Amino acid sequence: MVRLPLTPAEVERGRRLGALLRRARGERSMLGTALDAGVSPETLRKIESGRVATPAFPTIAAIADVLGLSLDAVWSEINQSGGEVELARSGRNAAERLAS
Repeated sequence: MVRLPLTPAEVERGRRLGALLRRARGERSMLGTALDAGVSPETLRKIESGRVATPAFPTIAAIADVLGLSLDAVWSEINQSGGEVELARSGRNAAERLAS
């Protein structure tokens, strides 16, 4: 399967997600956070650094749960740039149905 390049908006959203998770993790260790969430420390590192701009939903849900973040808060934070929210290509139809 060929993966299409990310749009600049998706890359920026990934950076905001990484920054949010780093802030929420605070002084908590990356290793402990990753293990508690059931993901590898390398996965968490890549998400926090923005190298994985569109991580899988279950991964973000697990990390957010460990950090005490609601998914609503995560969504709001990563889409704070204002204007119309541009949805990731893979989830556009489902997200549009949910927003209706």
